[in-house]
Amino acid sequence: MSKLQTADIIVFFIYFVIVATYGYYIYYKRRAKELDAQEYFLAEGSLTWWAIGASLIASNISAEHFIGMSGSGFALGLAISSYEWMSAAALIIVAVFIIPVYLKNRIYTMPQFLSRRYNDQVSTIMAIFWLLVYVFVNLTSILYLGALAISSISSISFEWCIIGLCVFSTIVTLAGMKVIGYTDVIQVLVLIIGGLVTTYLALYLLAQNYGYGSNIIKALGVLRKEAPEHFHMIFKPTDKYYKELPGMSVLIGGMLVNNLAYWGCNQYIVQRALGADLPTARKGILFAAFLKLLVPVIAVLPGIVMYVLHSKGLFVAEMSEGGVVKPDHAYPTLMNLLPTGLKGVAFAALTAAIVASLAGKANSISTIFSLDIYRKYINKNQSEKKLVFTGRIAVVVAMIIGGLVAPALRSLDQAYQFIQEYVGFIAPGVLAIFLLGFYWKRTTAAAAMMGALFTIPFSTLLKFLPKWTNGAFPDYPFLDRMMIDFVVIVVLMVIISLAGSKQSGPEHQIEVDTSMFRVSRSFAVGAIIITGVLTALYTAFW
Repeated sequence: MSKLQTADIIVFFIYFVIVATYGYYIYYKRRAKELDAQEYFLAEGSLTWWAIGASLIASNISAEHFIGMSGSGFALGLAISSYEWMSAAALIIVAVFIIPVYLKNRIYTMPQFLSRRYNDQVSTIMAIFWLLVYVFVNLTSILYLGALAISSISSISFEWCIIGLCVFSTIVTLAGMKVIGYTDVIQVLVLIIGGLVTTYLALYLLAQNYGYGSNIIKALGVLRKEAPEHFHMIFKPTDKYYKELPGMSVLIGGMLVNNLAYWGCNQYIVQRALGADLPTARKGILFAAFLKLLVPVIAVLPGIVMYVLHSKGLFVAEMSEGGVVKPDHAYPTLMNLLPTGLKGVAFAALTAAIVASLAGKANSISTIFSLDIYRKYINKNQSEKKLVFTGRIAVVVAMIIGGLVAPALRSLDQAYQFIQEYVGFIAPGVLAIFLLGFYWKRTTAAAAMMGALFTIPFSTLLKFLPKWTNGAFPDYPFLDRMMIDFVVIVVLMVIISLAGSKQSGPEHQIEVDTSMFRVSRSFAVGAIIITGVLTALYTAFW
């Protein structure tokens, strides 16, 4: 495969300088004002709606989208887009029903909500759990996939890619949430442009190989004709990949549980909107929902194109490893086909996605450790300045750990579905604890503790019982297992709460009233447009 040429490196260097210069400008613009904890961790009141929306997407999209989702597009087809398109629907729900609760009650971290609503024990257990997951699962997997992707299209070794990503993202993170938020605007712009360039190349190659010259519109028609099975959004039980995306569960079942937990109860994501006022936060989330509609164009479509080209006998060697077809090779193969210069744009886009995601994750690790562990249990009288310093130390330590652990993940094969399944072990319990905490005053701390401790063992039981019983127990698709887990935990939490004593005192209550859920006319129009687009997409590709 071809590697980066001088022109590509120059393009990438220009991207690096622009991001670094803009971040430096944003940081030193406020240097005269001492950086307090809320400003550092949340950029309180200083992020615009477009910065919030861009930061949400930049933090969400990483190597697992460009590499993993393209690979799933190669294998499964357009159906994998449900993770993106149903995220758009989930973001609307979060903007209307969840973000107002956080902002009304001045919630800055997820453990803070748990502490206020339940007790410190529930909060601390979840804080520690989140830190472990963020550092040893999310941070390391982003570093691993990012280094794997970059090393496959450049002459940089895997190990130096790990080091470079750690250093670059640490520099961005140390400046605080304000710098992350505004540099994410550039990152999103770069990753969308670079992603569209790669998609255009894929369609151009397809058009050429089928005798249509450079007519990419004709190429889209070729896709539907040559791979009709790759354009079904809802799988039937008899379909090959039903277990990965089980029918209607991608609309109203486990996919909804997964998305609401991710977008509404995840410090890494929600943090972008917690420092803003409600109208600004809602506009930002709606902007992110619109951008989500675009992601399959840059992440899934190239994988489907590569499937058609591979079926025609092209790129067989590039798509194989040890004689076995590797779907995750689809995107790197395409990037290596880009002309000199444009490959630098795509390379910058991939790096932007990875760095933005790493910076967002590291900032959340820093926030939870500093505000929910260090200030609460280690040094209660820590000054604002020293708390910020502690947060920066946490960033450096987390990156070092992630960089050391990431190479151990080389045994992974197809990454995207693997990540989704094992994140699904915790999402049902988290969502149950938060939703009941929001909307049912009777929910007790004992019930929340059960939800926190029960979700992983029960998910594990559902996954392995079919094997342990030699098939006597049904082998449910993992999205169905998430829905079953969620329903069972909600029922158990209700039973435990009703059996326990009523909580008393305002310290255990969260203020919620119906006026919080009223939206502006412009938000309503935007939400209706997104809902209409989703309806049209699922109708056209059912």
